[in-house]
Amino acid sequence: MNILTCQGVRKVYGSGDNQVTALDGIDLAVDKGEFVAVVGASGSGKSTLLHILGSVDQPTSGKVIIDGTDLSKLNQTQAAIFRRRKVGLVYQFYNLIPTLTVQKNILIPLALDKKKPNKEFFEKIVRSLGVADRLEALPNQLSGGQQQRVAIARSLIYRPALLLADEPTGNLDQKNSKEIIDMLKLSNRNLEQTIVLITHDEKAALEADRIITIEDGRVISDEKRR
Repeated sequence: MNILTCQGVRKVYGSGDNQVTALDGIDLAVDKGEFVAVVGASGSGKSTLLHILGSVDQPTSGKVIIDGTDLSKLNQTQAAIFRRRKVGLVYQFYNLIPTLTVQKNILIPLALDKKKPNKEFFEKIVRSLGVADRLEALPNQLSGGQQQRVAIARSLIYRPALLLADEPTGNLDQKNSKEIIDMLKLSNRNLEQTIVLITHDEKAALEADRIITIEDGRVISDEKRR
């Protein structure tokens, strides 16, 4: 079952002599439960694709469908709500609120909707990600690797249809980078979370079930590894 479908997705910036085509007809599908890495050189279009998949940006043409919802039909407010509920986003920078505890940072997406967390699922996430003993700590009391684990936990708390990770190891050393990729794999296996990882890190990409390579805004290879 496809959880994500892109049909002829194009993204063009500027006009006339200043026109730049960032994405040039992207077609791809991701099944529920897959762990997919998207790789490509700087300027290949992979970050533009992530912003469109996360409904942060709109394609110039083409369709993106996530969990049965056509993103092109959403207005700005609807897109923000969809993003919060259906798409987990993990960035290179952790974007934690410094004045809130780890627990409150994780629960922000639910708090915005005035929803109570499922206690069992919350405990499963924080245990799996190794932050169960740091729930009352503030972000500045955590290492970089721990902060990224909290960011991943926050992205999972709504049980999103899709988790998008944009260079999540970019600010981390080798040891912490490996741990974060291991955490994503664990989320994929134990929580059956569908993940799209955007990365230039070859080692990280090789941990995925499938590697999609983008060059000049086009998919040039799509390799299933498992």
